[in-house]
Amino acid sequence: MVFVGIDVAKNKHDCFICNSQGVVLADVFTIDNTKTGFDFLLSKIRSCSEMGEKIKVGLEATGHYSYNLLGFLLDNDFCPFVINPLHTNLYRKSLSLRKTKTDRIDAKAIASLLMSDVSLKPYNQALYHNEELKSLSRYRFDKVKERSKLKASVSRLVNILFPELEHLVSTIHTASVYALLSEFPSAKDVSTAHLTRLTNILYSASYGRHNRDTAIHIRDVARDSVGTYFPAKALELRHTLKLIKILDEEVDEIELEIKRIMDKINSPICSIPGISIITAAMIISEIGDFSNFSSPDKILAFAGLSPSTYQSGQLSNAYSHMEKRGSKYLRYAIFNATQHVCVWVPDFSNYLEKKRAEGKHYYVAVSHASRKLIRVMYALENKKESFKR
Repeated sequence: MVFVGIDVAKNKHDCFICNSQGVVLADVFTIDNTKTGFDFLLSKIRSCSEMGEKIKVGLEATGHYSYNLLGFLLDNDFCPFVINPLHTNLYRKSLSLRKTKTDRIDAKAIASLLMSDVSLKPYNQALYHNEELKSLSRYRFDKVKERSKLKASVSRLVNILFPELEHLVSTIHTASVYALLSEFPSAKDVSTAHLTRLTNILYSASYGRHNRDTAIHIRDVARDSVGTYFPAKALELRHTLKLIKILDEEVDEIELEIKRIMDKINSPICSIPGISIITAAMIISEIGDFSNFSSPDKILAFAGLSPSTYQSGQLSNAYSHMEKRGSKYLRYAIFNATQHVCVWVPDFSNYLEKKRAEGKHYYVAVSHASRKLIRVMYALENKKESFKR
């Protein structure tokens, strides 16, 4: 068997080729991140292997830097292995006591890891195309996070310009309040606004829920407001509201594309009450192929939701903290999904209450319920069955 270790970088990749006896077939060489470089790698691998000989190609999971190379290897009928950088880092350190790290050493370490670890799962076409769903899910996550920051800015600005407004409505983050603030961003603007115009804005934006009486009440409160008239802050508020509107449209567009892909996948995870299509998409895209994990505990560790362990001699940690390694997106999605499932599924809500009765903190209890949810999802995906209460 031939083993190829590739250390991926932005503009070039370092490669090393050896066989199962440890004989170096091609010492570390560098290829450019171009079609010419990829073709050279292909010819080098073929020249180092005989007809019918198995070839294992390994590279680290380096995000978008490795995406094009992975596609090239799959198109040429190779079965690459994508390895967690944490795994290769720990393995490289175990090979020597010296504190050395270079691209050449990393390429050799990856090839050596391929030889020694037979439990590694190959990267396939399904996982490659799953990157589209992962990209969309992460893109949406970042957009929502950005929108949340802007909403926090709106709350801050309203507290300066018209602090009484948040006591007049259930929340300032509604279409009607945003429409009001877009045209009248401060208490002074509201107090001098024409009543008919104020009523029309609130009525149309709230679909008739807010009427003339609401407009009168808001204007009366604005006239006695302690809010400061700050033109610069008013301008900032208007621009912030415009940005939120743009982000709302972008998030809606992303979610439509995610739903289109999820309709093709038709995952049984979506049948679990409390798990939305968007959350399910994030979980599926981050985990990839469930069959790559031999047990639910492996997924738990991959998400960084497993408890850390420290024991040395008679010393043992009494309070194990969550590892929080691996995919932060998967960890967020599972934790968020668990909270909703605990509301809709009696078995989970009872389990959560049981852990709370044992004196555990709410978030600790949710983490226990997360393990239960992962076991359920693992079983549903492997059996391809829908959830049954």
